[in-house]
Amino acid sequence: MPRTDLPLDELWSYRPDVVEPAGFDAFWADTLAEAAAVPLDVELRRIDTGLITIETYDVTYRGFGGDPVRAWLHLPATPLPRSTIGVVQYIGYNGGRGLPHEHTFWAQAGHPHLVMDTRGQGSGWSVGDTADPRGGSGPAQPGFLTHGIESPAGHYYRRVFVDAVRAVEVMRGQVERVAVAGISQGGGIALGVAGLVDDLVAVMPDVPFLCHFRRAVDVAAGDPYAEITRYLAAHRDRVSATFETLAHFDGVLHARRAHAPALFSVAMMDQICPPSTVFAAYHAYAGSKRIEVYEFNDHEGGAPYQLLRQTRWLASVLA
Repeated sequence: MPRTDLPLDELWSYRPDVVEPAGFDAFWADTLAEAAAVPLDVELRRIDTGLITIETYDVTYRGFGGDPVRAWLHLPATPLPRSTIGVVQYIGYNGGRGLPHEHTFWAQAGHPHLVMDTRGQGSGWSVGDTADPRGGSGPAQPGFLTHGIESPAGHYYRRVFVDAVRAVEVMRGQVERVAVAGISQGGGIALGVAGLVDDLVAVMPDVPFLCHFRRAVDVAAGDPYAEITRYLAAHRDRVSATFETLAHFDGVLHARRAHAPALFSVAMMDQICPPSTVFAAYHAYAGSKRIEVYEFNDHEGGAPYQLLRQTRWLASVLA
C-alpha cells in the first residue's frame, strides 16, 4: 500500500496554523452549562454475560438535551479502590457499543470500563442501541459529518461530544480518576473530551478522526472525510461556512486546551485518517504526550500492540 501523505521526518515538525473560529470557548462553555442543567439520571441494570471475572451493567443516562444514551459498564469482579483509573471508551465511525461481551479489555486489565454508545450509529460494523432523536438537519451527505452542517449549534458532533462528556460523569460514580480512550472516531471524541474536561488523568487517542478537517479533505483517500468533499461539490457556495462549523469539533483545537497526559498513535499508511492530521493534533496537544508510530499499517494502526503499550503506559500514570 503506497504512502500518500508527508514523510515521517516532515511530520515531526508539521505544525499547521489551524484557525479557531470566533467564540469557540464561549460556544462550548454555553453548551456544557446547558447540559449541566439536565439531571444525569443514571440507571444501571446487571446483566449476565457468562464472563465470571467481570460484572457487566446495562447503563442508561441523559446526554445532550436529556436524550437517553446507552453504555456498557464493566467492573472487575474483585472490588477495587476508588483511586483506580476508570476508562471511558468511545467507538469508531458507524459502530455502536456492540454486544455486552465485546469490549471488555480494560476491565480484564483491572480498570472499571464504560463503553459509550454513539447516538444514531451502530449499523455498520457493530450494533448500537442509542437513537438520535434530534437528528433532523438540512441537506446532508449520507453519514454524519454533514448532518447539521449549517451551524455549530445544530451539528451532529455537538450532541455526541456532550454525550461523551456526560459519560465521564457516569464513570465518576464508580471511581474518582478517569481516562478516556478511542480508536478513529473514538479517538477524535476522546480529544474533544480532553479539551472540555479539566481533570482527566489520561487520554489515549488511537489514529484519531475529526482532526484538521481542511487538510483531511484535501488528502484522505475516501470516506468518511469524502462526505464533506461530496457535500461541497454540490454546495459550492458553502465552503467557508462548512469549515467554520467543523472547526468547533476539530481535535487540533481541542488538543490545545487539553492537559492530561496523552498517548497517541498514528499509522503511516492510513488511508482514512491521514498521518498529517494526527500529527497536527499531537503537536497542538498542550499536556505531556507520546506518540507511537506504526510505519507499515493502514487504519488498523497498532491494534493489539497498541493496547499492550496503553496498558503499560496507564500503569505508569497510575503509579
